[in-house]
Amino acid sequence: MRIAVVGTGYVGLVSGACFAEFGIDVCCVDKDETKIRRLRGGEIPIYEPGLDVLVARNMAADRLSFTSDLAVAMEGADVVLIAVGTPSRPGDGGADLTYVHAAAAEIARTMSRYTVIVTKSTVPVGTGRQIAALVRDINPRAEFDVVSNPEFLREGSAIGDFMQPDRVVIGADSERARAVMDALYQPLIRAGTPFVRTGIETAELTKYSANAFLAFKITFINEVADLCERVGADVQDVAAGMGLDGRIGRPFLNAGPGFGAKDTEALVRTGRQHGAPVRLIETVVDVNRARKRLMAGRILQACGSDAAGKRIAVLGITFKPDTNDMREAASLEIIPLLQEAGATVHVYDPAGMEEGRHLLPGVVWHDDAYAPLAEADCVAILTEWNEFRALDLGRVRSLMRRPVMVDLRNVYAPAVMAAAGFHYCSVGRRDARPDAAKRRKAAEAMLLSNGFAADSCVLPFSGQLAAAASDLAD
Repeated sequence: MRIAVVGTGYVGLVSGACFAEFGIDVCCVDKDETKIRRLRGGEIPIYEPGLDVLVARNMAADRLSFTSDLAVAMEGADVVLIAVGTPSRPGDGGADLTYVHAAAAEIARTMSRYTVIVTKSTVPVGTGRQIAALVRDINPRAEFDVVSNPEFLREGSAIGDFMQPDRVVIGADSERARAVMDALYQPLIRAGTPFVRTGIETAELTKYSANAFLAFKITFINEVADLCERVGADVQDVAAGMGLDGRIGRPFLNAGPGFGAKDTEALVRTGRQHGAPVRLIETVVDVNRARKRLMAGRILQACGSDAAGKRIAVLGITFKPDTNDMREAASLEIIPLLQEAGATVHVYDPAGMEEGRHLLPGVVWHDDAYAPLAEADCVAILTEWNEFRALDLGRVRSLMRRPVMVDLRNVYAPAVMAAAGFHYCSVGRRDARPDAAKRRKAAEAMLLSNGFAADSCVLPFSGQLAAAASDLAD
């Protein structure tokens, strides 16, 4: 087989390299000629463990190539994968399909034989039908099928997720297209990987529904973490007890600063468009939006009554470890709030600083984890990179003006930090914030004095949690 992959971001580059590892002839195409030159020279433009080795091996075997010319990529191709970006649309939060439609239009003008057009990008329900209509309009004689094959790759472990997936979802309307996709995934079929074969709309909705459910788990445990602080419970123990229930599971029950809401916002938009609002997900989006302001307030509170002129060190800015991806990272909202309050922010991240420089103006960047700590009034951990789990705490304390740490990922044990002489705040642990009620009032006053909206001081509880928290606060 021969396939073309349009887009060389996380999904396109990982998918292309992994399909090449299956023994398939793969050509990846991207309009960014600089990126193509880097890839041809063996330089990987994204940080993904093991991807450089995989790309190099398959380039050496002549199974993987790169071009900026779609016609070259599609020459003799049986399948073309669309793996371009679908950012949030300004204003309403829906998915911006500009790049998807542009790729489909160019594919339509280039096709000369039967081709299966596969959407790998995360797209709203109905996108497959839009692509088919667009292709027919541009090239009425084209012989093709459109297939939805959503990706379920976790950045930082994407290669393993591709090679040994929990499942593969194939949304297609014709047996001919299903046969081509079966040939494409033959190594996984032989390995016994579960395949879910559906219609196009079902496959598209499966991807959004999976992401929304994981977002719900994160939001739920974040609200429980806030309640834990009020009642003297430990959210990590709560999560462990919940996660042992096979119906719930432990993954994604880690309290923290919130998540990137692009896909959940797009699902909310889709529900409203079709007259079936997903009210639970709407609440998840609202709660998550407030979460990041609340976490910024926690850092500012740790600095004292006035953050103006304070130096805050931030460790980690990517949305998760083992990636350089900054899309919708919590740091993009938290750091500007610290700057608005008058603090100077000094940052180190093992992989995200090149991208971060374009997104976080006014930040002071450093080359190692200890450099930003010099004379710092507070250090905040925003991303749980492994190298932040074994810091020399004595050295950290000696560098800082005040030994204050706000650990938004619960990397350290409160008892260890107390023994090391730190004023330590984490998320949802009983000994992290022993005087939570007093701290809460102080935080509200401090946030308001620094120009934050009053609603940013309201804990994002809902339902029974709101009632319980209100009773406890009283």
